[in-house]
Amino acid sequence: MMADKEKRKQPRTQNDTQRGHSLIITGAMIILIVAASFGVTNYISHMEEERSFERLYEEASSLADTIEMYAKNDREELEMLSAVITKYDDLSSPELWNLLDSYTNVGMMSRIELLLPGDMVLTKGGRQVDASGLLSFEEEAAKGIHITDRETDVVRKDTYVVRHYVPVKREGQTVAMLYGVIVPGDLPEEVSLNPYGGRGALYIIDGNTGDFLIDTWHAGVTGNIWALGERKMAPGYNSDQLKEGVTNGDSRYVVFISETIGEYLYFYYEPMGINDWRIAVSVPESVVFASANTIKRVLKIFLGFELACFLVYFLWMMHYVRHVTTEKQSRLDTLNHIYDVEQLLFNAHEKGENVYAALEKLGSIVPAEIVSFWVLGTEGEDKWYLWEEGKSAKEHRTSGGWEYMEQLLEYFAVGNGVYESYSKSEFREMLPDRAVDKIDNLMAVPVEDVRGYIFGILAVCNMKRNHEPAALLKNMQFSFGMFCKNLKSYTKVQEQGDRDTLTGLYNRNRYERDLPKLYAQYRSSLACVYIDANGLRETNNTQGHAEGDKLLRTVAREIRRHFNTEYIYRTGGDEFVLFFPDGDEAKIKAQHESLASDLLKNQYHISVGIQCEQNVESMSLLVKTAEQKMYAEKKKYYEKYGRKNFQDI
Repeated sequence: MMADKEKRKQPRTQNDTQRGHSLIITGAMIILIVAASFGVTNYISHMEEERSFERLYEEASSLADTIEMYAKNDREELEMLSAVITKYDDLSSPELWNLLDSYTNVGMMSRIELLLPGDMVLTKGGRQVDASGLLSFEEEAAKGIHITDRETDVVRKDTYVVRHYVPVKREGQTVAMLYGVIVPGDLPEEVSLNPYGGRGALYIIDGNTGDFLIDTWHAGVTGNIWALGERKMAPGYNSDQLKEGVTNGDSRYVVFISETIGEYLYFYYEPMGINDWRIAVSVPESVVFASANTIKRVLKIFLGFELACFLVYFLWMMHYVRHVTTEKQSRLDTLNHIYDVEQLLFNAHEKGENVYAALEKLGSIVPAEIVSFWVLGTEGEDKWYLWEEGKSAKEHRTSGGWEYMEQLLEYFAVGNGVYESYSKSEFREMLPDRAVDKIDNLMAVPVEDVRGYIFGILAVCNMKRNHEPAALLKNMQFSFGMFCKNLKSYTKVQEQGDRDTLTGLYNRNRYERDLPKLYAQYRSSLACVYIDANGLRETNNTQGHAEGDKLLRTVAREIRRHFNTEYIYRTGGDEFVLFFPDGDEAKIKAQHESLASDLLKNQYHISVGIQCEQNVESMSLLVKTAEQKMYAEKKKYYEKYGRKNFQDI
């Protein structure tokens, strides 16, 4: 008794041990993934921060070089103009100011002005402005060539400007100070100062006063960096370091919170080669940590690592499940699979993808690497459905497959019920060499109707050892046979829905469905022929509808006989539309004349409109043009043979 109890306890102990191992492995994987997530995140943050500092340095240095280059070019322009001005005795001469005013928006300068003794300024057009109290000729002349810091404009007193001075001398004496007016907040469009492609901000600061010469972050404001108050700094930075660094002309990075957008600004400043100016560049944290290529690569690696961990876990669990699943459950699964195949085939005649799903399901039951189903004579041609393990299911129509199945069809046609072969040497004579290379074993059964007529062939290849699917395939014969029968009936009904019952031609439904296909395939060259059977209404009214139907059948029959095209439609009561891809207009007209001549022998008249186009712009326009030509011919016909009201045509 004790021994029996121990035997009954043993399986439970083993199961508990396996479950314990599963939980331990699962917990370890979760801890590993969480730890890796934190590590990768910290690494990315640190790397992007370092890269942002390097980018800020590069942007600031490049912008400083650009501004200094513009300043040098402006100076050369002013020196050239100074030499020209010395030739004019009258510095307010209209001719001189026509020249000076033409230098508007050159380099960083918005306009040119002259400072004369007595603190008088000549501005645009030679207009005089008293600059007493704002500018001093003697002080500026004493400095020679120089650039000022932020000053008040003499024209617009509410605007700050920077002046670039060059003396105008005659016989060694300074007679005027020529200067270019630079409006920091309104630089010419040619001066491109957009760090980070416009996503960052540029500042030029007077290191002595803290005044902003340029501040693109606070649009329209030209204030003082210290008047904005202390900023809340990121850990490791403080406001005193920022102020001290800007004042002393250091090069330094800081990170602080912007009150404008409520996020960290990464800020870098360095001295410039002009006066005591400092150039600074800032960029929001959201730009710094945008989806960069490095982040993408790291995230992909991280994601791959996670997927690999989950894949290992999944495979391990699958291995565990296979060992604990009983044979009884396996058989139950097989029955469920068979039921699933039958359900998939139930409406597979309407949903073709269900056939591939059924083959895939059958491949998992057998099991086999390849499952194929050959359907004979559906829609006027055979179909070959193929599923291969590890590949996407798709429809094949390859010559190798046809040879493969045609050989089996001959085998079943003489009354054989199952073909089985587990050796290449057994079926090498039946199958072509290229098929043998892919097949290690083969089993096939014919799919027949109740009369014994072969609908198709169901085959499985490369079956796993110790499996004999013959009985299973025979059970599947009925389901696949019903699919073939349903497919044949469905195709026949669908074909009837596309045909005009009176003439046998395609009807209006098929016409509307084919128009987009014709446009997509033959728009480069397409001809349309619009035909109307004249006198149908009169025939119906005077001789009866039977004669009218005879007229239409005759016209339809002759159209098919004279025109070689598959695109023939009866679109209305007495109207027919034909399409000719790459149609030869001369040939079509000859066929039309022959058609009209033969119909005339039966006292039938038609009106025809022909329109041939290259690079068709619109199918409706193509058809409409042919229709209009047809109506023109119809009008001539009734004018010739008589009709009371042409509008009744």
